[in-house]
Amino acid sequence: MKLSNTKVALVSLGVFTGMLGLGFAADPLYDTFCKVTGFGGTTRIATAAPDRMVEQEVMVRFDANVADTPLTFHPLQTTQTLKLGQHGLAFYEVSNPTDQEIRVIASYNVTPHYAGPYFNKLECFCFEERVVAPGETKKLPIVYFVSADMLEDRVAKSLETITLSYTFFDSSSYSGEKKAAQKGAANSANAG
Repeated sequence: MKLSNTKVALVSLGVFTGMLGLGFAADPLYDTFCKVTGFGGTTRIATAAPDRMVEQEVMVRFDANVADTPLTFHPLQTTQTLKLGQHGLAFYEVSNPTDQEIRVIASYNVTPHYAGPYFNKLECFCFEERVVAPGETKKLPIVYFVSADMLEDRVAKSLETITLSYTFFDSSSYSGEKKAAQKGAANSANAG
């Protein structure tokens, strides 16, 4: 069957438009998928305290990194062991050894990735631009819990150690990262 040039052009334009639309929709759809499922180690920002605590314990390891910034950044404790559903309070410390103001934003991740849906933060320093003045040192708290719902997951229920990793980025260089992080925080808060 022979198609006219007009039909071929219209079909090609339709395919191109569809692919372009999917390209633009992929990022927000993937972000939403990660927030809802915890895929890729995405944690949740909890809006309420846990409803139950059980005797099973999990050790939380803390990791700190910097990207494209001269800050020094580290956790003030390397690990904490908590019961599932118990609140934890941990601190990180960030210092600016330079003579310039530095604007940064923190992103986070949890490993193993399948622990993400069960790691909930009640208070964190992520997704907000922070200004660290020359010579300044700041203590940054995180209040969190690991949900007892993890016991219902056949893979995650045997977890003994979870690693929470934060990375500070220079927000003046990563304005797109900042917007994505703020959008991610809104999605996390809405996801529960």
